[in-house]
Amino acid sequence: MSFVSELVCSRCGRKYLPTEKPVMCASRDLGRLDVVYEYEELKEFLRRESIAKRPWTGGLWRYWELMPASREFGAPLGEGLTPLFCARRLNEAIGLKRMRLKDETRNPTGSFKDRSMSVGTAKAVEMNADTVVIASSGNAASSLAAYSASLGLRCYAFVPENVSTGKVAQLLAYGARLLRVKAVEEGVDPTVQLMLRAVEAFGWYPCPSFGPFNPYQVEGPKTIVYEVVEQLGWRFPDAMLVPTGSGCLLTGIWRGIKDLIELELVDGEPPRLIAVQPEGNQPLVRAVRTGLSFEEIVPEKSPSSIASGLLDPYPWDGDAAMEGIKRTGGTGVAVSDQEIMESVKLLASKAGVFAEPSGAVGVAAAKRLRDEGTFDESDELVVLVTGSGLKEVERLAPEVGKVPLILPEIDLLRPHVMT
Repeated sequence: MSFVSELVCSRCGRKYLPTEKPVMCASRDLGRLDVVYEYEELKEFLRRESIAKRPWTGGLWRYWELMPASREFGAPLGEGLTPLFCARRLNEAIGLKRMRLKDETRNPTGSFKDRSMSVGTAKAVEMNADTVVIASSGNAASSLAAYSASLGLRCYAFVPENVSTGKVAQLLAYGARLLRVKAVEEGVDPTVQLMLRAVEAFGWYPCPSFGPFNPYQVEGPKTIVYEVVEQLGWRFPDAMLVPTGSGCLLTGIWRGIKDLIELELVDGEPPRLIAVQPEGNQPLVRAVRTGLSFEEIVPEKSPSSIASGLLDPYPWDGDAAMEGIKRTGGTGVAVSDQEIMESVKLLASKAGVFAEPSGAVGVAAAKRLRDEGTFDESDELVVLVTGSGLKEVERLAPEVGKVPLILPEIDLLRPHVMT
């Protein structure tokens, strides 16, 4: 049973019935097909009490009524339902008391992208697709490959030339057909170029974590905010800090907030949405900070940062992300590579969470905003930790320190013993 009423292009307003099973707008205007649900019908039975009675199993399909694909087609990997916790020692180090971490490293492939690809692949199976294709910096591709393996889909993955070894290993192990793609033009993502050409040439089902090329996967990340609200006792936090590349995650969070408000499941003001990007790739943050419209955003010519998962030169879902920031009184923050690495170390040493640089930028932003006085110790913040450090071990190892080599003698151990 589906509660989807229609899909509407975010650019031209063209409407589609769910039975048409659209993937991209026929206008080819790079508009995202936003999914619209039968909210009035859902209000009749989708209440706090009924949701609370459901077991915390089954992944994001706990909220199946607000998904655009049927749960019967979903893979049994158990994504979602990740912990939300307050790391006391980390808070003390930053000068906060009520900052909580939403630890998305606990997902099956180690990143929040599993939420996206769970829904995206379920819809692929529902549409009788047999081959899926993705353009990705690594995490989304690894996730799509895992879910494709579980469901028996052929998966082609196009990744940047400098993709990390950890992500390559995951992709190959899952059986994806993996190709690294060379950049040939500044400000243009070659992986997206090749994906679109492959879709046109071979008729493959596109499933990147960008809304304009697949409207269904965008719905997966919104379950993060459903979980946060439920874990907080059906209330919103004061702010949510969201690592941002293409803007798809922030778009999903904003869509989830709107669902909760529309269904009258949460009282009070929505959280301020804070987009966090690395200084070396900040087209969306720059637009938010300078008052540009989405249409005025200029792609980053040469994206560069240790946070490789956030190097999309263009924020494909920036329109909805910027709407969410504006409507919630949020902002954008760009953090340096030095701040990012400090946060990787803080997360690991003070909270026991090993994050890749892209996953740690939210902590860097929280510290920056606390130091600037934007937040004080009483503010209740939720920071999304989006990906595991095991994804990029070869990049992190030189940054976190060298390991001494000694003979098995106590006198050689003594200089290394902490007092």
